Amino acid sequence: MTVKEQWIAIIHQLQNDICAAVEAVDGKATFFEDQWEREEGGGGKTRVIANGNVFEKGGVNTSIVFGDVTDAMKTQLKINGAKWFACGMSIVIHPVNPIVPTVHCNYRMFELYNEKEEVIDRWFGGGTDLTPLFI
Repeated sequence: MTVKEQWIAIIHQLQNDICAAVEAVDGKATFFEDQWEREEGGGGKTRVIANGNVFEKGGVNTSIVFGDVTDAMKTQLKINGAKWFACGMSIVIHPVNPIVPTVHCNYRMFELYNEKEEVIDRWFGGGTDLTPLFI
């Protein structure tokens, strides 16, 4: 299994596990899923929960997108390649209780390919924070 395939499997499993855990803790609200497609390549799964016992609103989203490297990308990202792939997860969870912090995280993987579709670069990025609301 390639790194790309492993990362896709990891984020999909995490999305399922996190959504199940949030629903179990909340006890009332459940996630609504919207699958979307990107015209240029790829798509994702947006999952939203709202009006629960514990969680006011939240999203646990995954995306898998790809395409051709454009001139704008070459300039802005300072990259040289023919094709790219990006896959990641984004989470924002707002609890009902204002003393409990909001959870926010993003994790991404990016791969760059040459004309032969060989990986010529790869990087991971992201982070997590807890944002207090109570003043």
